[in-house]
Amino acid sequence: MRPLQAVSPGTRVVLGIAFFVLFFAVWAFATLGGYVSKTFLADPITMVRSGLDLLLNQGFAADIGMTVWRVLGGFVIAALLAVPLGVLMGAYKPVEAFFEPFVSFARYLPASAFIPLLILWAGIGETQKLAVIFIGSFFQLVLMIAVSVGNTRRDLVEAAYTLGSQDRGVVTRVLLPSAAPEIAETLRMVLGWAWTYVIVAELIGASSGIGHMITDSQALMATDQIIFGIIVIGAIGLVTDFVFKSFNRWLFPWARLA
Repeated sequence: MRPLQAVSPGTRVVLGIAFFVLFFAVWAFATLGGYVSKTFLADPITMVRSGLDLLLNQGFAADIGMTVWRVLGGFVIAALLAVPLGVLMGAYKPVEAFFEPFVSFARYLPASAFIPLLILWAGIGETQKLAVIFIGSFFQLVLMIAVSVGNTRRDLVEAAYTLGSQDRGVVTRVLLPSAAPEIAETLRMVLGWAWTYVIVAELIGASSGIGHMITDSQALMATDQIIFGIIVIGAIGLVTDFVFKSFNRWLFPWARLA
């Protein structure tokens, strides 16, 4: 094993599965062996049984669908606005100088802190939840995309001008194609963050969603259901991340995407 030495796809899959097996084995040993009270941490078998009951008898599938819709809705709105602004900031330094101080300030503000204000402004409906995801995703996207575009190799830009390209052509034919793989990876990473924001939004004033189920389970001390909800979030995130990464590799085969 050497630093930065790549592993084969098969080895990567085996190692990834091995960690999950080890994780569940330790969990089962600690809970089924009586080392941890089931009041505080349910065992894997009980968790699976409760999860099946949630899916088959309590309509949890609808909660999952609602949460997925909220994540995608808020994230798509943020991406549609953040990508053009980030490209403009990365390409044109006056635009960057105008927006960057506020964007850098706003990206440190926790989205969860806006929930009381958003409830006052928009109520406890879907608008409030989409707004939380938007706030948590938008400013991160803008700044990261601006950095990706701004890091384009200067020799490519100079070569484009030498060959007679105009400013607009440099942006559309040099900066965007060069930064596109990194922009796609930025979207993939921030989509993962959006999942954390939606659960926070659903913990307060929600009547559906995974976060709502977790809140109800907390009141009943049902740690098995809480853990199942958390695992569902992780599983959906893992699948979407894999799909996003595979799509990026197909779309940008020349880029070295991990």
